[in-house]
Formats: sequence, C-alpha cells, structure tokens
Amino acid sequence: QVLLVESGGGLVQAGGSLRLSCAASGGTFRRYTMGWFRQAPGKEREFVAALNWSGGRTHYADSVKGRFTISRDNAKNTVYLQMNTLKPEDTAVYYCAADGLTIVIHTTPEEYDYWGQGTQVTVSS
Repeated sequence: QVLLVESGGGLVQAGGSLRLSCAASGGTFRRYTMGWFRQAPGKEREFVAALNWSGGRTHYADSVKGRFTISRDNAKNTVYLQMNTLKPEDTAVYYCAADGLTIVIHTTPEEYDYWGQGTQVTVSS
C-alpha cells in the first residue's frame, strides 16, 4: 500500500507560479510511474503530467505543455509539479497518483493504483 500526500496548493493570481509536492510512503517509490491529475467542479478528472521511474521520460497534457514541469526525487520519495504562467482555467483540485506498471506512461485515471487526497489550486483573474 502506497500513501501519497500532496501539498503546495493555494490561491495565486493569473500569471503566477506554484509548486506542488507529493510525498510517498509505504512502497518502493522508484518502481512507480507518477502522475498528476486535476479535477475542476463539474468536470471529469483529467490528466496533467506524468513521468517514469527515473524521470527520464515525461508526458504532458497539451493544455499545460510549456508551462508545467513534472519532476521527481527518488531519494526523497517525492514528485513535484512546477506550475508557471498559471491561468484561471488551471483552477482545480490537483491529485498525484502512482502507477505500478512502469513500461508505459498512462494518461487515464483508471490505470493508476494509488491516489493522494488532493490539493486545491485556485487561480484568480
């Protein structure tokens, strides 16, 4: 069982930046592909970014490409999401997730095995 705890959310003005962190415990962190998803009110949970066990392969949603950067520190069992040039449409609850299958990077929530509780990101215009 892997426990994931997100932090770093908050309120920021459009154009600003936030850095989300997700600390993992209870499993072998380096074995997992890690992803970030988000869910806005009334909308389905959507893929944001993911990276493989080493961080050498990453994948981003088109809506965040060039603005967000996902990274991980396997020594600290932590994955990060650096979010720059934030827009009001980035407002959502952000979740980190762990996928035990490390061969491919999945972009659908159903493929991920463990989830954090989420952290709220609000971008004001």
